[in-house]
Amino acid sequence: MDTPEDILEKIQKLIDQNPQYKFEAYSFILAALHFTMSSMKEPRHITGEEFCDGIRRYAIDQFGPLAKTVLEHWGIKETLDFGKIVFALVDIGLMRKTKEDSLDDFKHVYDFKEAFHSKVVFES
Repeated sequence: MDTPEDILEKIQKLIDQNPQYKFEAYSFILAALHFTMSSMKEPRHITGEEFCDGIRRYAIDQFGPLAKTVLEHWGIKETLDFGKIVFALVDIGLMRKTKEDSLDDFKHVYDFKEAFHSKVVFES
């Protein structure tokens, strides 16, 4: 099992290889997975679409009307970015996937402008 230091080192290597996303983006996705799984009655594998919804709910929970701004500051501008981060975390062993999972599962799940619009944020 990875120690916290191992996890930090692995994520830093990802950032060194591809600085498109900030450190916070990776740690946020890991926390969003915990948030999403915690809201389920029974633990099970989730689809990319389900995870994108959980990420949206977690971002709104954590950042309210600033959710879109915070995500964009970290380099996340669309749901495909969630998938790229997830698959990078899979590659370093911090997340898992099935044979059926694909980066395409994260394409165009929702529009950021609509998903994080202030009316949506305040109703959630």
